[in-house]
Amino acid sequence: MSETDEDRADALFHALSDRTRRDIMRRVLAGEHSVSALAAKYDMSFAAVQKHVAVLQKSGLLVKRRSGREQLATGDVEAVRAVSSMLAELEQLWRGRIARIDELIATEPQWKD
Repeated sequence: MSETDEDRADALFHALSDRTRRDIMRRVLAGEHSVSALAAKYDMSFAAVQKHVAVLQKSGLLVKRRSGREQLATGDVEAVRAVSSMLAELEQLWRGRIARIDELIATEPQWKD
């Protein structure tokens, strides 16, 4: 991965490291929500929810648009696919390592007492 890709991965995983932001993502991937409607779902201030939305937007996971006085948020499916792809690459790496360990164990001489 290039440095830019690594920076993007850092931003994506940082954004998803928070339970509230993951819940916001579930909601905005299901459909567009106003930021005020999202804020009503949480036991925190509107400003706190706005900060969570801003982190998700900065990472590219969420897109905001203005409609009159409302800010509408939608999840970016392509960004979520990028996260999924990164996780799949890591899974393949670890599966390969586990397979090599299994091979070493299988070929290791068995000691008899």
